[in-house]
Amino acid sequence: MTRLRLPAALTATLALGLILMGSGQVSAQTPIDPLDARDAKRLDKMEQVVRELRSIVFQGRDSGKPVVVQPAETDYSLQELSRRFSDLEQTLMRLNGQMESVAHDLFQARKDLDLERAANRTLTDRVQALEQAATAAAKPVPAADTVSPTEAFNQARQLALGGDYASAEPALQAFIDHYGDGPKGPEAYYWLGKALAARAANPEAATAFIGAIREWPQTSWAPDAVVELSRALVRMRKPTDACQTLDELTRRYPKAQASVLARASATRVLAKCPA
Repeated sequence: MTRLRLPAALTATLALGLILMGSGQVSAQTPIDPLDARDAKRLDKMEQVVRELRSIVFQGRDSGKPVVVQPAETDYSLQELSRRFSDLEQTLMRLNGQMESVAHDLFQARKDLDLERAANRTLTDRVQALEQAATAAAKPVPAADTVSPTEAFNQARQLALGGDYASAEPALQAFIDHYGDGPKGPEAYYWLGKALAARAANPEAATAFIGAIREWPQTSWAPDAVVELSRALVRMRKPTDACQTLDELTRRYPKAQASVLARASATRVLAKCPA
């Protein structure tokens, strides 16, 4: 069977053509009015379809197989819509995959950026510390042969009192190297410990404070040196040693200033000393 699929709009016209062909009435006998351009174009199209249909009918007659005329527009439209829907579905799946990949890359990039920022902050802190150390090293230290021990000590101590620990540290160390065994040696160790503690050099600071209180001097700064030593020990995670040091404060300096005793009490809490 030969099947011809044609648009539905032409099916009725072709069926009419088949009837006219079967009855031998291809040309109308009744006169008609002249056609306008649009009607003429439509008529030309109908005549072309009729000619094609006659060819198919004759071919069917010669082959002995019946000819069935079916509208094809609906099936074709459905097939076309199905194809487009399938293409759209594949496109959406591809886009979803790309979006997931982009989201993962963005998350990883943000994570890497946070790590880089943290590393940069650490590096910046180290660079600043090195710059401060370089600045301190570049400042001239009073020479032993140009100033007296008293002048050298006073100059170094004044830097510490002014909070310029970066400059005070090398000056105090130079004084200790030259005059550490003198009468101002213990106090120089005390101020050196202050300068070292300011830059969190806790082991070095503890050593300096021990040098300051080695003989348990009866001076105004000695009780504070004991408290500073205990605080350095706490930061070094040696609470037992810190508590023993604070016990010596009570025994050696019972009349220490109230502010020093208050700091000692706060340090006991940090060290979790027994009551």
